[in-house]
Amino acid sequence: MASFFNKNEPTSPDHEGESVEAEDVVVIHEDSGKPVLSFEDLDVQFKTEFGRVHAVRGVSIDVHPGEVVALVGESGSGKSVTSMTALGLLPGNASIDGAIKVSDHVIRTLGSRGMRELRGKEVSMVFQEPMTALNPVLTIGRQMTEALEIHDLAYGKDAEARAVELLKMVGLDNAEERMSHYPHELSGGQRQRVVIAIAISCNPKVIIADEPTTALDVTVQADILDLLRSLKDKLNTGILLITHSMGVVADMADQVHVMFKGNIVESGSVDQVLNHPTHPYTKRLLDAVPHLGRGRDQKGIDVAEQAPIDLSKKVLEAKDLVIEYQRNGKAPFRAVDGVSLDIAEREFVGLVGESGSGKSTIGKCILGLLPAASGEVTMFGQNMVGMKPKEARAWRKNVGVVFQDPAASLNPRFPIGDCIAEPLVVHKEGNKKSQTARVHELLDAVSLPRSTFNRYPHELSGGQRQRVCIARALALRPHLLIADEPTSALDVSVQAQVLAMLSELQEDMGFACLFISHDLAVVDMLANRVVVLQHGKAVESGLREDVLHNSKEEYTQRLIAAAPVPEPNEQRRRRDARHELLRSYGYEVSELKF
Repeated sequence: MASFFNKNEPTSPDHEGESVEAEDVVVIHEDSGKPVLSFEDLDVQFKTEFGRVHAVRGVSIDVHPGEVVALVGESGSGKSVTSMTALGLLPGNASIDGAIKVSDHVIRTLGSRGMRELRGKEVSMVFQEPMTALNPVLTIGRQMTEALEIHDLAYGKDAEARAVELLKMVGLDNAEERMSHYPHELSGGQRQRVVIAIAISCNPKVIIADEPTTALDVTVQADILDLLRSLKDKLNTGILLITHSMGVVADMADQVHVMFKGNIVESGSVDQVLNHPTHPYTKRLLDAVPHLGRGRDQKGIDVAEQAPIDLSKKVLEAKDLVIEYQRNGKAPFRAVDGVSLDIAEREFVGLVGESGSGKSTIGKCILGLLPAASGEVTMFGQNMVGMKPKEARAWRKNVGVVFQDPAASLNPRFPIGDCIAEPLVVHKEGNKKSQTARVHELLDAVSLPRSTFNRYPHELSGGQRQRVCIARALALRPHLLIADEPTSALDVSVQAQVLAMLSELQEDMGFACLFISHDLAVVDMLANRVVVLQHGKAVESGLREDVLHNSKEEYTQRLIAAAPVPEPNEQRRRRDARHELLRSYGYEVSELKF
């Protein structure tokens, strides 16, 4: 498949419509022994109203052709700031010292024109959130051809034809049809494939991938990693991979640098860093990573002291639940089709599946935010379907909810005390004094200082905000907690703290929990039972050990096979096993072809 272009022979408007042979457009980067991207003693500071912030301190990194270098660490460690210097994307209040080179180009000597020439041709970037990286008012085709035209590589019909080839190359189905679509019409995985296609369209020597799989399902993540790995192997492209997922590092990286508070604290091969860490921070990071296959007896959760679950004491039961979305002029879209599940007192039930499988829709229906077309949702024997609004509101106090994005689910104008007390105020529970006392009690329960009471959400970290959301969800002492991807946006160490805290709170307060997630390792850590959804149907359910460790259904097996683990040798074995599993079920394991 012809997908890359010889930069010495651009197609101009005068050549529009002429065909280009595949051998003329394939460019495989030669390895001269020199790095394609290097940072030497990089130092970055930001001038703010509160003084200077030292974000990066003396960082030195080299990325060679055909090499994947992973830069790992928690939020705020300086990973993205480091990468942004290579593209000149830092704001005007940044002061930069040290040497930054892309191939033979010294970044700090290039003006704005030079940087525009460099971006895309020599170095490109795959951002974390594809929806914000793409222009929502331009079609996919226009955004694909824009990069080709700006860099004088192709115009008109030639640019469109090459854009289609690129979309096919990254595995996007119906590429010709997708050219006329807008970003909101594609799924998250499809949008990320488009972003990667744009990033490779000008055949850069190095790609910076900033958390390229964080928001994706495990199966889509595995496909994207396969794609990036193929690009590296086939085209000898260097990749700087920025991530906090140790499973992704184990799957992709050759070399690893660990950042902590702006410093590189440990460097080495992927085997050295992940299997034989020496720095205490690296050890803490790895200890915090949940590992699929180790079950509930993982660090931070005391399984021995947990009370046995009596499955006959049901808090919630859904039978043959059907949920539909009405569409103007079209038949209703059935998002949930005949799903049945139940949750017992003090039980964690994991609800897993890919995006669009109906997980969050079920959660919203239980909360009374979406109506059920048919079926039953009963809580302590009371059917919630068809309940009058006033009755539903009274019953809703029995259900707490924790959403995926803590920043978006807190009112930015409310201090933390008011955010936590809001359910008490809405349901008229107690007076001001008792409400304040309850908020203080909850702050203690989620391990936040009481001084947080008068602070605002923007003054807290992501992990602290999620603790506030959990405190708010538990304010009314609910019988059921719905946790919808509550840790997917958090660093691994913060995630581990929140999960351990959630388990401890459940032991203390006795609530049942419907835990919605696409992270199977987290579900394996918490859940008593698991329900697997695919296209709105429950394809497998049962005890966690049976579903996650001895699954019988093809879809569940593919989900489990796609989940990465933070150990390089085991991950290589799992990747090969996944490819064999896909082939055994008749799926084509594609390779990049030119």
